[in-house]
Amino acid sequence: MANEADVRRICLALPGVTERPSWNQPAWFAKTLMARIWETGVLTVKTAEREALSGTDPETYFWTPHHERSPQLVLVRLSRVDGDQLAELLEDSFLLAGGRL
Repeated sequence: MANEADVRRICLALPGVTERPSWNQPAWFAKTLMARIWETGVLTVKTAEREALSGTDPETYFWTPHHERSPQLVLVRLSRVDGDQLAELLEDSFLLAGGRL
């Protein structure tokens, strides 16, 4: 089970990522927003696989009407992913947000 501390550690280990508030929540930026705490225990990330993720595991991956206009954004229930899954999601989001490894 992942948590906000895991998100922070993984994000800040990626080159050039910074942390600052977005909508009064912790958020991490490469060139653009790559991840943000949506609410306690829920993380927003960018992905090219939103439909596939939510289709195979809707209890873990979902979005709200707020996210309809942004097809790359998906919400992730942190309690339902492990550290490896979280790291993979964040690395993909980092690349989509303009980061370079």
